[in-house]
Amino acid sequence: MRARKRVFAALVLAGAVATAATTTATTAQAQSSKFADDPTTLVDTSIGNNGDGTTFPGAAVPFGMVQLSPDTQLNQYASYDYKQDTILGFSHTHLSGVGCQTMGNFRFMPTTGAVTSSDPAAYGAKFSHANETRAPGYYGVKFDNGIQAELTATQRTGQHRYTYPAGSGPENVLIEVGESNGSTYAGDVHVVGDDTVEGWLQGGNFCGETGKERYRIFFSAKFDRKFASFGTWTDGTLTPNQRDASRGTKRAGAYLTFDPGKGDQVGASVGLSYTSVDGARLNRKAEQPKSFDKARSQAHNTWENELNGMRVAGGTTPDQRTYYTALYHSLLHPSIGSDVDNRYRGFDDQVHKADSTYYQMFSLWDTYRSQNQLVALLHPDKAADMAKSVLHIYQDGGWLPRWGLGNSETNVMSGDPITPWVVDLYNRGLLDNRTAHGLFDALWKNANEVPADQSIFRGRDGNPSYVQNGWVAYQNLPGYTYGDSRQAGSATLEYALGDCSLSTMASGLGYQDKAKTLASRCDNFTKLWDPTITSQGFNGFPVPKNADGSAVGNPDPTQTNAFHEGTAWQYQWMGQQDPQTLFGLMGGAGQAEQRLDKFFDMPTVLTDPAKAASDSWVTGAYDYHNAFAFNPNNEPDFAAPWLYTWTSAPWKTSAVLRALRTLFTDNVYGMPGNDDLGATSSLLVFAMAGIFEAQPGSATYVVTAPMFDKVEIRPEHGRTITIEAPGASASKLQYVSSVKTDGPGNGGKLRQSWLSHKDLLRAGTIKIQLSDTPTSWGVNAGPPAVARA
Repeated sequence: MRARKRVFAALVLAGAVATAATTTATTAQAQSSKFADDPTTLVDTSIGNNGDGTTFPGAAVPFGMVQLSPDTQLNQYASYDYKQDTILGFSHTHLSGVGCQTMGNFRFMPTTGAVTSSDPAAYGAKFSHANETRAPGYYGVKFDNGIQAELTATQRTGQHRYTYPAGSGPENVLIEVGESNGSTYAGDVHVVGDDTVEGWLQGGNFCGETGKERYRIFFSAKFDRKFASFGTWTDGTLTPNQRDASRGTKRAGAYLTFDPGKGDQVGASVGLSYTSVDGARLNRKAEQPKSFDKARSQAHNTWENELNGMRVAGGTTPDQRTYYTALYHSLLHPSIGSDVDNRYRGFDDQVHKADSTYYQMFSLWDTYRSQNQLVALLHPDKAADMAKSVLHIYQDGGWLPRWGLGNSETNVMSGDPITPWVVDLYNRGLLDNRTAHGLFDALWKNANEVPADQSIFRGRDGNPSYVQNGWVAYQNLPGYTYGDSRQAGSATLEYALGDCSLSTMASGLGYQDKAKTLASRCDNFTKLWDPTITSQGFNGFPVPKNADGSAVGNPDPTQTNAFHEGTAWQYQWMGQQDPQTLFGLMGGAGQAEQRLDKFFDMPTVLTDPAKAASDSWVTGAYDYHNAFAFNPNNEPDFAAPWLYTWTSAPWKTSAVLRALRTLFTDNVYGMPGNDDLGATSSLLVFAMAGIFEAQPGSATYVVTAPMFDKVEIRPEHGRTITIEAPGASASKLQYVSSVKTDGPGNGGKLRQSWLSHKDLLRAGTIKIQLSDTPTSWGVNAGPPAVARA
């Protein structure tokens, strides 16, 4: 509850965001049923810029290598916190919405006067949010000292423009290489000639780990004016006229001074690379725009086209601002990891060349439930390249990733997220034959073996007991915060879901024996079910087990017990690959519905949705422990609202989603929980559009009541899909009463409550009639169990 109280206490402050942002009017006037002329004006990149959402406000293009953004403090998640009033500089790499401090590399800062310190606490500048300008692909701020800083980006470069006030004396740019938001182990900087600075650093650590060097990154920065003077520093020692410096115990950097008599503006183009300085220089030269304004215009046009890929009409202005900002956040990652010549640094720390764009930064435990599906729908080509990238990781490193940071595996989180992530792409028909067979071999190995002790990968470390007994045996392994054996309860459920989805891929590829083996694991969630456990008036819950089959710890389902960031109440729904069997454990669909009603506090959802969301559900972004209610802030519960699909009251899903909508607002505090590289934002996009894949790996979408009159989906290279729902509103309870499509082969009334990915792509116009009262539409018409799909 603490985080929610902080939110309400900050609403007065948050109201200033609207005046600071470069967006259109924020009144709640109803929109016409026309699409926005320019949806970028409805995006506010400050949404989530607090300690819960952990998004950043800076400049980036979709899936770009560069995220050029201001840093207000170090060792704090995205390194920008809205409540701060000092900017330390502008660094070139950020991860959106991650709950761990990381990246924030190569920090540039404009100053005036004599350069006397390398400490950002000394040279940082005060600013006001009223003097910030934010838009997709652009960030600007005027410091209290009068310096105007502007940022934009291409895929692999950051573009800077600094305007200095008249009479302020020497114009400087400071470049910090040895200190990042995440940990830095080594770094060098070199002043090249009279207009270029280059360097590299070794970064690492993630989510509290220490001593782990995870990636190398390089930069090449060319300025549009010649240096009047320069120098470098190591730690706190500044040396004028020195061209080279290496990191000492904390810092390394260069300072550049420009003659104020030759102009008041300084521009810089900064190329990044994970392969070499040569790669960074190549990227800079290849993507160098003709001017800063050209780069800004190009970034804007890219985002305008991107947001029009899933545009909406109707609703209120806050609805559209919230929606389009969520869509924006959903499409920032994974990030390009290869240079313009497709060279990339692999998980063996060697440079390789791919035959397509190579991607990295795979937060799979988060994104396999929502964001993966959105990328696959809108950008099938990019999704296919992401799958090829994961295959490269396997070929270079020997195993598949769980949470890949740069060119290294962090082993953060638990379970088997890579499997449903890949199978979703396969079942959408996005993988060529070579990639599909290569990835299946990797996934089969991952599902049955464990990496050697010296491997950087942990893989499914619970496999020995899981393959033999059907459950992951609990072990509190020293030194492994995220080991599956430590989160044995949730890992078992994740493995079962992954194996079940993989069985469909095995069958499709002709591996019938392997398909049978994997399908036999679909219902391994039943192996944890203890019918004697009672909680909140319900009997039977999953209980983690030791190797001998005995229960682990405190079996009370409201208490955290070998479940990753949750309790048995929250994880009990992770059997959605076979809802009929899961509900059978609960006493049937009727009992499951009552249990869901308790979980969501359905009486309050139906009388006051906002009150249910703020008072009955888990509200703190990090309140994972000891709760029995719905946790909308964390991925394991993402699919739970759609479990009503398999009960006699599928209409209740739409009621829960409208309560969920109230947690997303169009201000800085408008993100419930970490965005986790777009996972939470993607959940909202699908919820408001009226479709969602409730069974990861299935490539099927459950249909619910949209929150806009019209949603137009334009898949890359595909046919436009239009969802029409006249009178749709996010602010009142509405339910589906009928659905019609006009697609070839599936036209007419849709009597089932779902569409396959293939049918969605050819649906043409989906006409949804809404009702203000509950309906019987979709009863007993949910998607089949995954292995029987």
